[in-house]
Amino acid sequence: MLDDRPLAAKIIYFTPAPMEGDVDNIVRLILDGMLEVVYLNDRVIERVIVQKIEPGIIAEFSSITEKLEEAIGVEPPVVYIRIDDDLSWRKAT
Repeated sequence: MLDDRPLAAKIIYFTPAPMEGDVDNIVRLILDGMLEVVYLNDRVIERVIVQKIEPGIIAEFSSITEKLEEAIGVEPPVVYIRIDDDLSWRKAT
């Protein structure tokens, strides 16, 4: 069943070399690539957090999931994608 709940996406791109293009270019490809696989319409994505990590950059993570730990341990290029329905960042008015 494809998801129609409001969702959030976290994308971390571990690059094999300094990236020549813009980070926003990979976001569109990834979100469009999940159409009809994860969700019917990408309008359900309410929040996107994206980060690139190039060689020589040391990044600190406050919490690491098992899959993120796996991605960190693989030779780049690797794209870590997490889609979830945790919208706790929303504030009711």
